[in-house]
Amino acid sequence: MFANYRTVFLPIFVSHIIKNKKMNLSGNTILITGGTSGIGLAFAEEFLKAGSKVIITGRRVDRLEAIKSRLSQIVTKVSDVADAAQRIELAEWISKNHPDTNILVNNAGVQLITDFNRGIDLERIGSEIETNLTAPIHLTSLFVPHLKGKKDAAIINVTSGLAFVPIAMMAVYCATKAAMHSLTLSLRYQLKETGIAVYEIIPPSVDTELGHDRRDDKSQSHGGIPIAEFIEGAMAALKNDEYEAAIGMSTGLRAKREEVFEQLNSRFAG
Repeated sequence: MFANYRTVFLPIFVSHIIKNKKMNLSGNTILITGGTSGIGLAFAEEFLKAGSKVIITGRRVDRLEAIKSRLSQIVTKVSDVADAAQRIELAEWISKNHPDTNILVNNAGVQLITDFNRGIDLERIGSEIETNLTAPIHLTSLFVPHLKGKKDAAIINVTSGLAFVPIAMMAVYCATKAAMHSLTLSLRYQLKETGIAVYEIIPPSVDTELGHDRRDDKSQSHGGIPIAEFIEGAMAALKNDEYEAAIGMSTGLRAKREEVFEQLNSRFAG
């Protein structure tokens, strides 16, 4: 089976990549979920600089208003992607008010601690799965009909290097990102004849608020590479049509999964 991978499966993905044109970073209308901080906001700022119209969503009105006051050209929308009804309302709002939207960025995510030795909280796990996995699946299904026929249409899924090498204490988060990686492969294959390009951006640890669940100071960032360094690599990957783009340390995580697993998790052993 594995011997036939290169001759059977690889040409399918390569042929899809060859058929697509280079991504144009300007002239788009882009919807970014979870755009009020971190990676989502960085993408928003870079796409604005490149000459695209940007719409961001988030749950917190105060953050959206603060961003709007600083970036007057940005469009903001209060929306909680963890709520199915709000996802439907968002898709309908986009269709009515911004029908030129041609790119969806599934970025919103939450990273929580899961300790099976202490028992699990189904509500917390449900929220994490809803935000990280169910929401992008649902939003994608809602937006595919809208994106079909749009010029330079694309879906960009933000996953994680932890999709390939999980940190055990973040078991559910890592599992959702592994699922998103798998989903992106299938989505790319299913949409290969529609004109909708499907990208996966795979961040390493980036210096954002993600993962505040394990920190006493919830406003503190968790370290990692500077956001500017990440976004430079991510935008270059999109411009160069890297359909599966591992940034920074994520390259090693993807290439040496089992080897890195023990090394990575030994740092978090308590």
